[in-house]
Amino acid sequence: MANLRDIRTRIESIKNTQQITRAMKMVAAAKLRKAQDRIIETRPYASKMKEVVGRMVENSNDDNVLLDQPDSTDNVLFIIVGSDRGLCGGFNNNLFKVAEAEIKENYSEYQKSGNLSLICIGRQATKYFGKRDYKVKFEYPGFWDNIEFPKATKIMKSVISDFKSGTFDEVNLVFNEFKSVIAQNRLVETLLPIQPDTLVEDTEDSQQETEYIFEPSADKILKKLLPLHLNLQLWKAILESNAAEQGARMTAMDNATENAQEMKEDLQLEYNRARQSAITTEISEIISGAQALEEA
Repeated sequence: MANLRDIRTRIESIKNTQQITRAMKMVAAAKLRKAQDRIIETRPYASKMKEVVGRMVENSNDDNVLLDQPDSTDNVLFIIVGSDRGLCGGFNNNLFKVAEAEIKENYSEYQKSGNLSLICIGRQATKYFGKRDYKVKFEYPGFWDNIEFPKATKIMKSVISDFKSGTFDEVNLVFNEFKSVIAQNRLVETLLPIQPDTLVEDTEDSQQETEYIFEPSADKILKKLLPLHLNLQLWKAILESNAAEQGARMTAMDNATENAQEMKEDLQLEYNRARQSAITTEISEIISGAQALEEA
């Protein structure tokens, strides 16, 4: 059994750790509220943009390189949206496992031949895939220090340029979608080439047949809208991931705080037992000494 001083030291250490985890939970909760507001505001806009682009595609007669399905897929790009910081449970590892499973199942030949590249957003994604057998084309550690729309558009502009030049024939996006404080959906979506059948959602409004007159032509409008649509899809994924990260961190820190409380209670019980044992031993020694004196 540990001595009283060691137990007291451990109890104080756990108290300090508990204060840190409780503070981190409160910070994550504050950030989560802001992140939720941003994603709630963005979702309807992104959904409507997706629907508008879908209608434009239906009315367009011109071939657009962003919509063209390649005859063969030679080079593939994955955009992995991780986080900069840890202490958020399985937020990163679960996502990375999904990405690796997708690559292993459908793109293992591209990886072996060196025709699969990654763009890693966040320090954790950069660390994870950088240490493994993956070709990381671009990495963005520290991305979450200041979340801004121009940073997302800069990434997507580079991706669109590479796709148009034929550097990549397919671009996939892997990210955590915010579902609730305790749950995230890990999604793998194809960004490029754009799939026309996934643009218009199956709703009553989308099923209404309405004829539109476009000025300028639908083809010219579509050339402007498609890059905006892609920028918005990446931006939405970034906001979803940010909200999911804060929810995961808040849950992880709440669990850590509760675990620290249980450890502290167990150590306090052990301390009380050790103290009681020490007192009993001292009393026994005093009584034995007194009896020895009486007998002398």
